[in-house]
Amino acid sequence: MKKVQVAVLGATGMIGQRFVQLLEDHPYFEIGGLYASERSEGKSLREVMKLKGIPFQEDTLSMRIETLEPKAIAKRCRLAFSGLPSDVAGDYETSLAQEGVAIFSNAASHRMEPDVPLLIPEVNPDHLELVKKQATYANGGFIVTNANCSTTGLAVPLQAIYKKFGLSACYVSTYQAVSGAGYPGVPSLDILGNVVPFIKNEEEKMEEEIYKMLGAYKNGKVKYAEFDMIASCARVPVVDGHLESAVLKLGKDANAAAVIKALEAYRPEPQKLKLPTAPVRPIIVRKEENRPQPAADALAGEPERARGMAVSVGRVRESKGYIKFWLLSHNTLRGGAGGSVLNAELAVARKLL
Repeated sequence: MKKVQVAVLGATGMIGQRFVQLLEDHPYFEIGGLYASERSEGKSLREVMKLKGIPFQEDTLSMRIETLEPKAIAKRCRLAFSGLPSDVAGDYETSLAQEGVAIFSNAASHRMEPDVPLLIPEVNPDHLELVKKQATYANGGFIVTNANCSTTGLAVPLQAIYKKFGLSACYVSTYQAVSGAGYPGVPSLDILGNVVPFIKNEEEKMEEEIYKMLGAYKNGKVKYAEFDMIASCARVPVVDGHLESAVLKLGKDANAAAVIKALEAYRPEPQKLKLPTAPVRPIIVRKEENRPQPAADALAGEPERARGMAVSVGRVRESKGYIKFWLLSHNTLRGGAGGSVLNAELAVARKLL
């Protein structure tokens, strides 16, 4: 197939540069332009690089940053991956969709709009059909969003359990990496040797977004899921990888062994389609007593293109009528740029581009 020309919005930020990493030699997509604010105009990607230890190609590093002009972007690119900050993303993404560009966004600006998919292909692939309700769809433009990075890691195993056993309550505590705060992250004197038990708006996002993602799509609408959801979120001195502790009250009785079996057997649509960025096993159940860990499991997933896209689950156990487990996901890959790239791959498979 002829590769689709794509724009990377917010190419000077960490999520934007993760997009660039994942788009190098992608079988479906080709980078048609890198875009950011006027203060970065004309600089090479090399000059604004923030990711460490990633072997980018020389041609990629030499690409120049251009300003965000929707009409100019639309003339060159059919699709845009947005790593823009939420406070500016909304208007730019809307303008691009009006120009006929398909937007796959990591920003929160449009997530809860009723006709915008809050998409994780392993969780709610049918929600992608919502784009056909958007006013710009007839012109080829539409918006698809990622979930919050901490919600994404939880939603994948939660959906596998929810579909099999039902769910009446989920209580989750998160231990989130500093890269989730963007670059340069959290001031070193605040985070080194410390845990910060507050991340602005994070608990609210988790408690709101999960209902839409696990909701049932029918007749062009999403009926939100119904169960109790309570989140507590903290920032910890880890570079990449959000670790979470989940306690579930299931809709019907099931022991830990049955839950593990459901998690290990889970093979939703992206795996059946063998999408390039979909991990062969979306959920990896660790049997060791001290896993998952960010240092060992943040980059879980295979093949090579899907490294960091699997969710690792461990310590699945029963306690007083509840199911408890720990999970780990890579926040800027599974919960960020990789999620958007996988969303776009699903759109290609469903012939929406």
